[in-house]
Amino acid sequence: MFRLLGHVLPDKKAIWIALTYIYGIGRSRSKQILEKLGIPLEKKVGELTDEEKKAITDELKNYTLENDLRREVAAAIKRLKEIKCYRGMRHALGLPVRGQKTRKNAKTAKKLLGRSRVRPILKK
Repeated sequence: MFRLLGHVLPDKKAIWIALTYIYGIGRSRSKQILEKLGIPLEKKVGELTDEEKKAITDELKNYTLENDLRREVAAAIKRLKEIKCYRGMRHALGLPVRGQKTRKNAKTAKKLLGRSRVRPILKK
């Protein structure tokens, strides 16, 4: 059982997939970290030695992860809302932010908002 940043990584998973359980580490960054440390990607979490575990833990200290990263993202979104830019307004309304269409898509977002908040934006 390998605990890493408050997450228990399953022993039977490959280490490069298990690292993605941590917020802020995707598949590409996971591969990048393991290649830097010289750990084979397909090695199972249960097969890791103590030195490899320590090396992974020390390497992850160089990245912004988990709560610090969540705080940074939340602060960036809050800043966009405060300056009332287009992206900030989309975040505030709970609508797609990155240019997706809303006439046929984003049904879940529109259901959660209710008609009154969405209709004025979707006028022809």
